[in-house]
Amino acid sequence: MAFNQKTRGSTRAYSYNLLKERILHLELEPGTKISEKEIADELQVSRTPVREAFMKLAEEELLDIIPQSGTIVSHINLEHVEEGRFMREKMEKEIVMLACTSFPEEYMFKLETNIAMQEVCIGKKNFYRLFELDEEFHQILFQGTGKLRTWKMLQQLNMPFNRLRLLRLAEDSNLEVIISQHKEILRLVTERQTEEAAQVMEAHLRLVVYEQEILKDKYPHYFI
Repeated sequence: MAFNQKTRGSTRAYSYNLLKERILHLELEPGTKISEKEIADELQVSRTPVREAFMKLAEEELLDIIPQSGTIVSHINLEHVEEGRFMREKMEKEIVMLACTSFPEEYMFKLETNIAMQEVCIGKKNFYRLFELDEEFHQILFQGTGKLRTWKMLQQLNMPFNRLRLLRLAEDSNLEVIISQHKEILRLVTERQTEEAAQVMEAHLRLVVYEQEILKDKYPHYFI
């Protein structure tokens, strides 16, 4: 694969984005060993930007850099998954309650459009785009309540939780339930039903808790 810096941006950013996508899409499964040299050779770049990309991915718990041994794709740490889910549940219940008291019409329209696109993705079984739209749905709630910086902070700590969510979507698990809950959240925000919206958001973010045992049984080598 030839690397064109003019169209790809910086070599570090491209290396990082490519590897992150491969890890999240399970093209590189947990436990897979990778090397700076192999990636640098594939992308036809020097090892320095690849090394920097590895370090950033390690900070996000996607790679384990083991001194004197090498680098492997991190296993999914279920304790960290639960911590990320816990943070999002507590924060997003408050966010959706805020949205029930004040939420601009333009963001309401963005939520409606987002849900329509989610339904298209289900029809086409485009699980990775559905994941992006799921993330966008929640981001719109933060943005519409003036808490976008809070969303970005949560994202920095949320990679293990997101990896499990992506695995769940790829298994075609409860997709209709996920979208129906999004629709219900939108309805409750529109009708300003604060307590009910918080309850649905809590149930929504706990779906993954009920499904992780199934995923562990099917892919035991993915988890620690």
